[in-house]
Amino acid sequence: MSLSAEEVVTRARGAFNTGRTKPVEFREQQLKNLLRLYEENAPRLAEVLKADLAKHKQESIAMEIAFNTSNIRNTLAELRKWIGPERPPKYFMNMSDEVLIYNDPYGVVLVIGAWNYPLQVTLGPLVDAIAAGNCVVLKPSELAPETEKVIAELVPKYLDNDCYQVFRGGPEDTQELLKQRFDYIFFTGSSRIGKLVHAAANEHITPTTLELGGKSPCILHESADLEIAAHRILWGKWINSGQTCIAPDYLLCTREVGRKFISSAESILRKWYGRDPQKSEDFARIINVKHFKRLCRLLESGKVVVGGKTDEAERFIQLTVLDGVKERLIP
Repeated sequence: MSLSAEEVVTRARGAFNTGRTKPVEFREQQLKNLLRLYEENAPRLAEVLKADLAKHKQESIAMEIAFNTSNIRNTLAELRKWIGPERPPKYFMNMSDEVLIYNDPYGVVLVIGAWNYPLQVTLGPLVDAIAAGNCVVLKPSELAPETEKVIAELVPKYLDNDCYQVFRGGPEDTQELLKQRFDYIFFTGSSRIGKLVHAAANEHITPTTLELGGKSPCILHESADLEIAAHRILWGKWINSGQTCIAPDYLLCTREVGRKFISSAESILRKWYGRDPQKSEDFARIINVKHFKRLCRLLESGKVVVGGKTDEAERFIQLTVLDGVKERLIP
């Protein structure tokens, strides 16, 4: 039987109050356990990312699995140095004293993950929270259901069950979770939901980290090596089918540079994904039909000069470049 939001937080706070998470040896062991979770389940993790987002195995390993295991290894290597006392400069009033600053854990931390990188942005902040000696409540995104399910299954098998808990559910459940008092909240997602998280945090004056989506313009100057620039811009845009918060959203350039970019884009994308990108195993899919339809509406905002093909049954949107986009769509 699953616990309520209040029960989950109470359990985590009780565990934190015992002081169990503070010794560096405990933190190191939990991080090693988390690393083992990745190492022993990497093929399965790649499978659930394939199920939710149709990510290619290489993309899943590079952008989600290896990304986090590298973070864990680096944290283990540096942890004892990081948690040691800081020695600030001394001045006249305290020159004869030994001045040390010790950083204590916040307490119970809430991590709300996102659907576009459901492992990286859910279990990534968990690494930092463990290293800092906190207890953690994880809320993976319900929009990536297969990944959510495997996180809920594997985390209790590898980590301390009282200190690190997974809370599953939809928007209403998340709202109930946000009514609880946390000592720190880490949220990754849209600006709209970020405002709701911030408002809930204000009720308890809870410090937050909000990693929100936005728009990322690219300025392509005529002096740039166009072929290199086109490769980099296109890779940054179409990794994970463009579902990345820092993916380039629009290009600012002269009309002449724009024409050359379009020509290069057609050639590069054909080389990457073939003449029928829908058959390519290297290209991910849109997370759900709601977002698919939202993006399809955006295709009407300009002239399609590359791509434009869509297939709702597969949540497939071809690699598309628009020209003459209406200014109202550019914030």
